[in-house]
Amino acid sequence: MNKASTTTPPKHKPESKFKNYITGIFVDLYKVGSFTGRFFKEVFVPPFELKEVVRQCFEVGVRSFTLISLTGFIVGFIFTKQSRPSLTDFGATSWLPSLVSIAVLKALAPLVTALIAAGKVGSSIGAELGSMRVSEQIDAMEVSGTKPFKFLVCTRVIATTLTIPLLATYSALIALVGGYLNVSQNEGTSYSAFMESAFEPITFTDITASLSKAIVFGFTIGIVGCYQGYNSSKGTEGVGKAANNAVVIAMFLVFIEEVIIVQIAGFFR
Repeated sequence: MNKASTTTPPKHKPESKFKNYITGIFVDLYKVGSFTGRFFKEVFVPPFELKEVVRQCFEVGVRSFTLISLTGFIVGFIFTKQSRPSLTDFGATSWLPSLVSIAVLKALAPLVTALIAAGKVGSSIGAELGSMRVSEQIDAMEVSGTKPFKFLVCTRVIATTLTIPLLATYSALIALVGGYLNVSQNEGTSYSAFMESAFEPITFTDITASLSKAIVFGFTIGIVGCYQGYNSSKGTEGVGKAANNAVVIAMFLVFIEEVIIVQIAGFFR
C-alpha cells in the first residue's frame, strides 16, 4: 500500500515575518494619512452639520466630565502632597502653589485629560462606528446619497478637537482646587492668596502651549477612533477590535506627541 503523502506548510522565516510586519506598519500609516487627508478635504466643504457637531461635543463632554473631575482633583491633591516634603527641606513651601500650577497647566492637565478621553471617548467612537459598519448602516448611507464620512467622521473629529481643550482647562482648575485643599489643611492659606500665587508665574505662552497640546491630543483621539471604527472588519469581533485599537493606539500617539511637543517648545524658550 502506498502511504498517503502529507504536505507540511512552509515555515515562515523570521526575516520574512519582520519584513511583513514593517510593511504592514507603513501600509497602515499610509491608510491613516489618506484618512486624515480625506478629513481635511471634506471638513471645509458644506454642509457643515453644525447640529451634529454640537451634539457630539455634548456627548464627548458628558462621557468624560465625571471621571475628569475626580481625576483632576486627585492629581492636584496628590501632587501637592508629594511635593511638600521636598520644598519643606529647602524652606520653600511658599512656592508650592506656583509649582502646582505650572506642573498642572504645562503637563498634567492636558496629558491626563487626553488619556481619559482616549479610554472613554476613543473606545466609544470606535465601537459606535464599528457597529454601524458591521450592521451595514454606513453602506446604506452611501447608497442613499448621504455622505457618511462627512456626518460620522468629520463631526466627531471636530467635537474631540474642540472639547478636549475645554476639558483640559477644566481639569487644570479642578486640580488647583485639590492643591488648595491640601495647602489649606497644612498651612491655613486663604483661597485668594493661593490662587494669586498659583497664577502669578503663568504666562500667555504657557496657556497657548497647553491649549495647543490639548488640541493636538483631541484631534488624534478623534482621528484614531473614527479610523478604527469606520474601517473595522465585519463581525462582532471587528467591533471589539476597533474599540480596543482606538484606545491603545490613541494613548500611544498621545505619549509620542507629548515628547515631540515638549522638545519643540524647548527651542522657543
